[in-house]
Amino acid sequence: MSLSIVHSRAQIGVDAPAVTVEVHLANGLPSLTMVGLPEAAVKESKDRVRSAIINSGLQFPARRITLNLAPADLPKDGGYALAHPMDGAPIRKPMDAGTDF
Repeated sequence: MSLSIVHSRAQIGVDAPAVTVEVHLANGLPSLTMVGLPEAAVKESKDRVRSAIINSGLQFPARRITLNLAPADLPKDGGYALAHPMDGAPIRKPMDAGTDF
């Protein structure tokens, strides 16, 4: 199991309250679940996130992924799709055997 956190902002009029995007990676059947009152557009971002990760040459984990948008009582719409793949714990870039660091 692993937990990773990315900080973002919501837009409510002229206010920009803090939103925390938490990604929990657990053993289990591969799935991607979003919790924390996400709007329909944010829920649809699950497919865009998966496509963007795979097309970038990264490996999408074959594990159970839970995305939590906190605080739960804050309405959320907009660009949280970027925060999901930015979260480094659940996504691993394949490494070549001959790569030097």
